[in-house]
Formats: sequence, C-alpha cells, structure tokens
Amino acid sequence: MMKDIYVTSPLLPPLTEFIPYLEQIWDNKWLTNNGPFHQQLEKQLAEYLGVDYLSLFSNGTLALLTAMQALRISGEVITTPYSFVATSHSLLWNGLKPVFVDIDPVTCNLDPEKIERAITPETSAILPVHCYGIPANVERIQEIADTYGLKVIYDAAHAFGVKQNGASILNHGDLSILSFHATKVFNTIEGGAIICPDAKTKKRIDYLKNFGFADEVTVMAPGINGKMNEVQAAFGVLQLSHIDQALANRRVIYQRYHNALKNIPGLRLAQVPQDIDWNQAYCPVFIDENFPCTRDELYSLLKEEGIFARRYFYPLISSFPMYRGLDSAKDDNLPIARSVADAVLCLPIHAELQLEEQDRVISVILQQASTPRAV
Repeated sequence: MMKDIYVTSPLLPPLTEFIPYLEQIWDNKWLTNNGPFHQQLEKQLAEYLGVDYLSLFSNGTLALLTAMQALRISGEVITTPYSFVATSHSLLWNGLKPVFVDIDPVTCNLDPEKIERAITPETSAILPVHCYGIPANVERIQEIADTYGLKVIYDAAHAFGVKQNGASILNHGDLSILSFHATKVFNTIEGGAIICPDAKTKKRIDYLKNFGFADEVTVMAPGINGKMNEVQAAFGVLQLSHIDQALANRRVIYQRYHNALKNIPGLRLAQVPQDIDWNQAYCPVFIDENFPCTRDELYSLLKEEGIFARRYFYPLISSFPMYRGLDSAKDDNLPIARSVADAVLCLPIHAELQLEEQDRVISVILQQASTPRAV
C-alpha cells in the first residue's frame, strides 16, 4: 500500500541525535526563560541568517503580535489578502484595521503601486509578505514608506535563508518576522523570531515577550508570554546543523518539478528573479483555463491518489467573516489576488520527499495534462 504524500513534512533528525540535548536540559534544570540553548540558538541563527539582532518566540503569530506593539503601530495597516490568516489576525488582535491591496500576478506579493493609492491619514504601517519565500519589492515599498512616514513590518514566515544580491532579505523594513512552525524550511516544532535592526529595539522586544519585565520588580510595558522554551531551542540548534543539506534537497526536488512540468499548457510555475537565492519553501503551480481540468478537479484527483496538495492561499483572507465587511475586502478591489487564489496549487516539497513519491505527483499531473478536456 502506497503511503500518503503531503505538501510539507518536518525535518526530523535521528532521535539519537536529540537525546543528548534533552539530557543536557534535564541536567541544567533550566527549562525556559532565556536558557542556554535559547541564547545559543539566537546567536547561531543571527550568524547563519546574516542579521544583527534576533529575538526568539514560541511561535510566529506571537512574534507578529509583538512586532506591532514594539513599533507602537496604530490605526490602519496596509497588507495583503493573499497569505495565511495569522498575517491579518495579528492586526485585529492589536486593534488595528487591515487595509487590503491587490497583489502582483507573478510574485504574488503586494503590488507597490496599489499600496500608495490605499494610504490615508490613518495609515501607520505596511505589512507585506514574502510569499512562498519570493521577496516582495522591498526597494519600492521602502520608498513609499519613507515618503509617507510609515513603518514596514515584513511577514517573512516563508523567507528563512532567502537572499537578494547576496544579502539577507530579512534586513529590510523596520522588523521582519520568521515562523519556525514544523512545516517550515527550518523549524523548532513551534516557534518564530523577530529580526531587529539594533540592540535597543531587541531589548524592548525581549521585555514585551516576557510580560514586560525589565527585572524582578519592574514591568516596562503590557507584555505577553511569547518566550521559546529550552526544548524548542535545543531542537532548533540540532535542526540548524542539518539545514544546508535540507535546502540542497529542496533545490533538487524543485528543479525536478520544474523540468517535468515547465512546458505544460495551462500550468504555470513560480517565477523567481535571477538575483534571488531562494529556499524553495513551497512549490506553487497555477492552473488556468488551458489545462484540461480545473484547479479544484486536479486537487481532487491528486487527493484520490493519496497526494495531499494544498491551495495556498485559498480562500483569500479578505473573504473570511471578520474581514469581508471592510471596503478594501471587496472583490473589485482585489481582482488579481482572487484570480491567483482560484488558480494556485502547492505541490509536495520537503527535504525528505523521496524521488519515487515525487514521481507519483508528476505522473498524475502529466496524465491529466494529456487528457482531453471534457465538453
């Protein structure tokens, strides 16, 4: 019996490699609150990612929530409807109003020219996403932010290790937020981080993620409990020792998909600019009317074969009940995002995907591509 194939799967080093880390945690009797592994992982990640300061969190959503607090964001925040719901939920939880603008049809990121049209006197920040790990137009977004005095917070959940012209994409904007969820390129089971530009900002963020405590008797702000524990941090230290091989595996898998599917009418692969060192976080394909079946029909056919592709990101965030009443959520404001959401299908890709499993995925798609369209 063939096993099911999923879009993502956590990279799990041999259990024997993790046991010594657990034994060290037990010996230390230091389970959380900035323990040795927490400190080690912050330092190693900053060095690996090419950033100056990094603050670890127990998950990426709490990192997003805290980023808004750290920069004292208020009023309206311009963001994308084409993302995971945590992007916009972080705004609602902070009492902020999301303002959705349309996306670029090629990168699936915020269209900078539409950002400018959405700015009002209430706008305080822009919250773009590096969708699928493909960078947003950071230069143009920063120009707009500088012109109007806005903060820029990047949801970089997909962008671990991504570089543009040899430099980390995470150094753009006022803050960048990473997710280390089990399905991500790099994971700490659950986890996340905020990339900070300076020591002062990191100190404020570290206060906020620990209830606002500056010392035993001083509370500096109404903080939250966002700390990463030692088991998560130790798992991250171990994961980091395997990350280069994991990224290399992803590149091979993505290239095999690209070679097999690049000439199929009605199926478009993601286009990544030449100056980007990408992490192959996802493998999105886009199905249009020239393919013999619809996106949803292909999704169902794959599922029947035990292949669980995902429609990231369908439906749009703007279509959910808590957002669809916003003026910016109306369909005529987001035609490209809606068409992309109706076309996208993310194929299985992860560091331990076997070639015979990938061949099963490719076979189903090729077979369907050669089937005459039903009239």
